[in-house]
Amino acid sequence: MTDRHPRWVYDAGSEPDPRFSLANERTFLAWVRTALGIVAGAVALHSLGVPGTDWVRTTVVLVLLALAALCTGLACLWWARVERAMRLRQPLPAFSLGLVMTGAIVVITVLLGVALV
Repeated sequence: MTDRHPRWVYDAGSEPDPRFSLANERTFLAWVRTALGIVAGAVALHSLGVPGTDWVRTTVVLVLLALAALCTGLACLWWARVERAMRLRQPLPAFSLGLVMTGAIVVITVLLGVALV
């Protein structure tokens, strides 16, 4: 038993090689940086008034902000699942965060492309 949280991760199995745990944390932080970049893009679109139609801009900004929140939440869940799998010496979970992000970025790009034409 440990004082670290979340307990459902850290109370499972045995301590993995620290290099693997640190690599998992760096991956999590990379996804958080991605989310921050998405937030910055949403703020820029809103501040610059691009695209010119208010409802389109508001929709795109809200979708970007929701995507950033989703990205951060899923990154945290992904970190925990990978850490737990390493502790239990199990196969790593399937990677779905990249697919979610790819699909969302494609949709947003198409929306912006249609709005700017």
